[in-house]
Amino acid sequence: MRAVLCKEFGPPSSLVVEDISSPKAGKGEVIVDVKAAALNFFDILIINNKYQFKPEMPFSPGAEIAGVISQIGAGVSGFEIGDRIMAYISHGGCREEVAVAADKLVKIPNQIDFKIAAGLTVTYGTTYHALKDRAELQAGETLAVLGASGGVGQSAVELGKVMGARVIAAASSDDKLEFCKSIGADDLINYSKENLKDSLKALTAGEGVDVIYDPVGADYSEQALRAIAWKGRFLVVGFAAGGIPKIPLNLTLLKGCQIVGVFWGAFIKRCPEEDRANTKQILQWVADGKLKPHIHHEYALEQTSEALEALANREVKGKVVIIPGV
Repeated sequence: MRAVLCKEFGPPSSLVVEDISSPKAGKGEVIVDVKAAALNFFDILIINNKYQFKPEMPFSPGAEIAGVISQIGAGVSGFEIGDRIMAYISHGGCREEVAVAADKLVKIPNQIDFKIAAGLTVTYGTTYHALKDRAELQAGETLAVLGASGGVGQSAVELGKVMGARVIAAASSDDKLEFCKSIGADDLINYSKENLKDSLKALTAGEGVDVIYDPVGADYSEQALRAIAWKGRFLVVGFAAGGIPKIPLNLTLLKGCQIVGVFWGAFIKRCPEEDRANTKQILQWVADGKLKPHIHHEYALEQTSEALEALANREVKGKVVIIPGV
């Protein structure tokens, strides 16, 4: 089978595509014929040795997959050969076949395309956990999303609308904001041109924002926090801008607000059944047409380096997926 391999740490251009032996299902595992694998920004960090998780070399990038079960190992129940499934596997998805522990699998409804299902676990899983479990977002509340055109940002805009919130999308360009508008954002802020705090306050008539979803970090975090509402919830999702902000804690006292960490990777290990229930709800919304995840571009296996470069250059709106069979 063909696989994209990281044999030495480096930029996306250092990846190679090679023929390797097909895997065999061990105890508690299945073999999945990969129909689509989704990429995330952390894949770039992993291949550059800048991430806390360090796979044994050689390894394939790609934490999210969707495909068809082709082989079932001993001790596996509840699945059959031919089942359509999706899974979060942390790495190894950019190849034609992969061995996956059966307890990581979720069945995909027939009406959902593999390329859509592949990109649901990390971004939508993280965001739904953030909005439902950490912020307890309520219908009628205001949600501000920073970095709103990216993978998790897009999911926050969409899920916020499905959950009944008024969504303010904040991004760094008018082009990105037009995309946010197209997926349902109610209000838009270009924080490369506008002061984020002042704009958020103006859009909420001075009351502030109930929930702030921040995967960006750097200087934007404090600006947003200064525009939070009384008893608001500030969700710390990530630091895509590179800087980890140092927040004046007196702001939490003055606002009576909460700064809430969102670590989906730990959540899925500590609360696997809750995460599985979240995933099934997301799949149901997609099947019902309430969520319409945006695929920025599809790439062949040999174009994985190109896809990762697009992510590194902040060119992506939504998700990028690798299609091994192309």
